[in-house]
Amino acid sequence: MTTELTGRLTDLQLKVLFSELHKSRVGQNQKGFSHVQQWDVRRFLIRVFGFGGYDTELVSIDCVKEIEIKAGDRSRWTVVYRVHQRLTVKDIYGRPIATFDGVATGDAQNQPGLGDAHDGAVKEADSQSLKRAAVNLGDAFGLSLYNGGSTAPVVLWSAAHPPKTAEGGKPEAVPDVPEDPPVQPEPDAVQQAPESEPAAQPATPAPAPAPAPALADPPAQQRPGAMPAAGPNERQAALDSMWEAARAVNFADGLPAQFQASFGHPIEQGTAAEFRQARDLMAGSAAA
Repeated sequence: MTTELTGRLTDLQLKVLFSELHKSRVGQNQKGFSHVQQWDVRRFLIRVFGFGGYDTELVSIDCVKEIEIKAGDRSRWTVVYRVHQRLTVKDIYGRPIATFDGVATGDAQNQPGLGDAHDGAVKEADSQSLKRAAVNLGDAFGLSLYNGGSTAPVVLWSAAHPPKTAEGGKPEAVPDVPEDPPVQPEPDAVQQAPESEPAAQPATPAPAPAPAPALADPPAQQRPGAMPAAGPNERQAALDSMWEAARAVNFADGLPAQFQASFGHPIEQGTAAEFRQARDLMAGSAAA
């Protein structure tokens, strides 16, 4: 649900809302996509609308999935939550002027404690849903990041809030409309580019449910994700290291499917950083 702003915004509030997103507020998530932090969104809600100038309502919080992975006499947990959050902003007199809804899922994967898994997943979904609601307020809240990760403003002007002339402060009949920046494709919705919350629990593969007979490690150039035979490189080294860790915990057979589930793409599309992350998790599982 989205309601239109009623125009009860001060000139200074409009100036901030029309401003360019400062590059210092933009970070990169684990997949390399641009985003703004949830706490930064709250900071700017306070800056624009004041203390008590906005309300958030958790319309619904649903546990989508709770998965227990047995590892000997211990368990690890993966939990997924879906949150529907409503953001209401107010004018300087405390009167509601706009309401925006945001819906998002969040997960916490391969956690040693069930409580920590639920806590992490709820926090992630809460963070994402707030940002998705706030992005309706424009560039100051990350809207431009949908345009190829750019911080250049994309709203620029609004017929509902035309600039005022110097004489008498009356609105111009027709604003001088700036040229729009080139429109880039939106990021893949599955990867959630601008909103992939940086504070999320890292997506990491789970260990095998139970020990299995050791499997032969495939030759380097036959492993999923292997680079063409063109000499050693960082990615190939990380890939080989991940496979060695999988073999050490008898998980080589299940690694491709778990990698796809954890990172959202097959090993063939994996990065050196993802291979190292998967390796470290399996090494930690073996030591636990």
